[in-house]
Order: sequence, then C-alpha cells, then structure tokens
Amino acid sequence: MSFIKKIISLLFIALIALATAFAYWAFQPLVQADSEFKSIDFSIKAGSAVRSASRQMRDSGVPIEPFMFEILARVNGKANKLKAGTFEFEISDTPMILLVKIVNGEFSHASLAIIEGWSFQQMRNAIDAHPGIKHDSLSLSGKELIKKINPDYQSPEGLFFPDTYLFAKGSSDLLIYQQAHQSMLKHLDDAWQAKAANLPYKTAYEALIMASIIEKETGRSSERSLIASVFINRLKIGMLLQTDPTVIYGMGESYKGKIRKVDLLTDTPYNTYTRAGLPPTPIALPGIASLSAALNPEKSAALYFVARGDGTSQFSDNLTEHNRAVNKYQR
Repeated sequence: MSFIKKIISLLFIALIALATAFAYWAFQPLVQADSEFKSIDFSIKAGSAVRSASRQMRDSGVPIEPFMFEILARVNGKANKLKAGTFEFEISDTPMILLVKIVNGEFSHASLAIIEGWSFQQMRNAIDAHPGIKHDSLSLSGKELIKKINPDYQSPEGLFFPDTYLFAKGSSDLLIYQQAHQSMLKHLDDAWQAKAANLPYKTAYEALIMASIIEKETGRSSERSLIASVFINRLKIGMLLQTDPTVIYGMGESYKGKIRKVDLLTDTPYNTYTRAGLPPTPIALPGIASLSAALNPEKSAALYFVARGDGTSQFSDNLTEHNRAVNKYQR
C-alpha cells in the first residue's frame, strides 16, 4: 500500500472515530444521573444565531460546549430554526433533546393562581411578584392597563377570571391579563345567556357587579343563591343594598380591619348605605358560582340576612324578623 493510501485510510478511520464520538456525545445526557444537579431555566433572545444561542445556554449554566452544539445544529439542518424563549434543561437531557426542545419551541412553563374574591390590586400584586413573568405593565395605571386589554372599560376591577393560569416562562404579563379577561367575558356571557327572567339588570356588567358583591358577602357556598336573592329583591323595590364589602372597597387604604359608624355614614360612590342601586364597578373578582348566583338567584322573599357566627347566615323576609335574628346572633 502506498504512503498516500495509508494516509487516506488513517484519515478515513479518524473521521469515522470522530463521527462516532460526536454521535455518542449528541445522544448522551450532559449530566450524570446520580449527580445533585437540578434543572436550569435558560433563555434564548429573539434574533439569536445558533452560535450566540449556544453561548447563552452555556452562560446560563447549561453544561454544553457551544462549538459542539453549533455543529450539531448545522449538521441536522436546524441552525436557522431555533426559537426564542425560556427553556428548561433537565438532568436527563442530551444535546439532541436540547436541540429538539429549542427548535420545537418546548418552552419552560410556570403557573399563577388568581383567587376568587381577590381585588384587582391583589391580582396585580401577585403578577408583579411572579419571577417567571415579563413585567411589561409596571408603568401602567390600572385604567391604562384595562384600556390596553379592552378599551370598552374604564376600570379593571372584576374583569379578570379567577383561575390557575399556565404560561411559558418569560411571557408578558399583558398576555396573562388578556387571557384572564377573555376568560371572564366568556364565563359572564355564558351565565348571561342562561339568566333567569325578571332580573333588575340592564347589562351583563351590572350582573358582574352583583356577582362581585355576592363573592365578598358569602361565608358559605351553599348560601350564594339566597344572598343573591336578598340583594335582587332589594334592587327591585328600590331598597338600599347596605352591604359592608362595598363600603370597605370604597374606603380603600383607610380601611384598617373594622368598619365604624362614621364609615357607614361617609358617602363614597361605593357606600351602599348612602347610595341606592349598585356601585359603579365590581369590588372583586367573582368566580363561576357567584356569576351563576347573580343571574339565577334562589326564589325567595328574603330582604335581610345576618351572620350566625358559624359561617352561615339567618335570612329574614321583614325587619321584625331580622331584628329578632340580630338580637339572637349579634347582641
């Protein structure tokens, strides 16, 4: 065999060895299974070329060799198909699995629970504090935020559905607000379409306001429909709603955990002891049960209720019965 043929043979063997080693590397986990390594979130910026993306992965703590990963992406024809976003590197991930995740946009996810009865500000505080969210709305007032989401409304209160939301890490908070708002509109519309006859609401928004009051007044779920009945009966005869949660909402930061007599007499747009009808906006985020109660209340003649002290309420059809109940359970 000539010298040149020997060199070619050696080069061929070397290439096969390199290809074998590269293939082995590409399909082997980057971290040993028995290590104490925990998963890592890493982000790839929009517009990043494969070389830059590889370095961003390494700089985030992913134990990858950028040059090797770049070759892997190019050999597989995926160098120009990488998605921008936040991904999760797990202990079992191989370089090939990482490449597939990034090409397919298998983003790392997070969740956020929005609780029934929260005010919009409580919801906003939870979103602002979430580390997995891109905070694009921090500079916006509540009014400016709802205008971005839906210009038909002036106040954001009550317009977001309480639920647990799953989203890709790094998502804009505006997308979460949009999702929660659309969910509330859908649930409200469904309840409105199935509403009982002869209700004192001109619009679905008024029903949403009532649902928010029911949400804050309910001590026990089974009483929602009867509490709704009380307030609806009052609206029908022009009687003041006289519900404490609206007063508390109107007091804002001046509320310190207790309502005084002077607070009940101090007029605000939300004081239902001084103003007839519904307050101008919802006072909380109502769930499905409260929406249903507001639009399908129990049929009753009740006009009053008072807390028994055990989480339930005593309902009365007239003031005489109510005063007896107050004396029994409150005084």
